[in-house]
Amino acid sequence: MYLTMNRFKVRTEAADEFETVWKSRDSHLKEVPGFVAFHLLKGPEAEDHVLYASHTTWESKQHFEDWTKSEAFRQAHKGAGGTKDLYLGPPNLEIFESVLELA
Repeated sequence: MYLTMNRFKVRTEAADEFETVWKSRDSHLKEVPGFVAFHLLKGPEAEDHVLYASHTTWESKQHFEDWTKSEAFRQAHKGAGGTKDLYLGPPNLEIFESVLELA
């Protein structure tokens, strides 16, 4: 398993709009080979922002890398720059490879 996560610091007053953007976008992930799951998580609220994390689970690192080079990736991210005023800075990408799984 391979997991990628983006952390977003979203301006407090923009949290509802941020969630609407994510809920209404077409990620194209369901058609991508090796895609397992996607989650958008809402974290704690600080004085000036709400922390969110989006994470995708992949069958392998290669599947994730193939997606980042695909037309599906370009389509899913084509309007991303238009919402940058919702954030306090760019997202922080974190990548994890599974070393233990309990199911």
